[in-house]
Amino acid sequence: MDSEQLSTLAKVDGELWQAFPEDLYIPPDALEVIVDIFEGPLDLLLYLIRKQNLDILNIPVAKISRQYMVYIELMEGLHLELAGEYLLMAAFLAEIKSRMLLPKPTESEGEDDDPRATLIARLREYERIKKASEELEKLPRQERDIFPSQVTTPEIKVKRQHPDIELTEILLAFKAVLNRAEQLTEHQITKETLSLKDRMSFILQSLKNTEYVIFASLFTFKEGRAGVVICFLAILELSKEGVIEILQSEPFAELRVKGVIPLVA
Repeated sequence: MDSEQLSTLAKVDGELWQAFPEDLYIPPDALEVIVDIFEGPLDLLLYLIRKQNLDILNIPVAKISRQYMVYIELMEGLHLELAGEYLLMAAFLAEIKSRMLLPKPTESEGEDDDPRATLIARLREYERIKKASEELEKLPRQERDIFPSQVTTPEIKVKRQHPDIELTEILLAFKAVLNRAEQLTEHQITKETLSLKDRMSFILQSLKNTEYVIFASLFTFKEGRAGVVICFLAILELSKEGVIEILQSEPFAELRVKGVIPLVA
């Protein structure tokens, strides 16, 4: 690979670009760097100690403090919100560093005077808790978060006893069902095919060019009782209007229908 390819930033439409265009605008938040997420300042210190294989009982405070501040500045540069405990730990490290730089009185030398004792105790306690949480994370979730339930139910034999019902009660219940069925029976209502107005027109048409017509000739036996009734109502309506006359020569004789005014076709 030659030096030209090593210095290439991108390849667009077959053309190599060794520098950014002058009119190229890159937003400030276009590129985000993902760093390790720490659960607190102790987690960050433990990460730095493990990363460099340092002895937790003999922490080089100056070196760890510098690396700690580098991470703090990196987080601030990435616009990450820093909790107050991170800054408090930075101040605590600075205090330990300053105390270690001061000369110690000869009569007070000993392990209890080590400024790092409190920090070491907190780190060792946190390391044990973190290790325990990591071991718990390795456990199967089925026995940690999810527990299968198994229930064994004994076989129960139920003896169903049929009710003692008299024959009379069965007959009464059957009768009630039949009564309800009659109430729910459907029937269709159809429009009458015989019309009073049409029958009146038919009678007037039959009286044209004739003196009278017999009542029985104005309906057919196929029409049945409805035809007789509609025809009788029609001649009554026409008689009421004074268009026709209803004649009968003697009691129980045939009815004859006669036009009052001669109707000509």
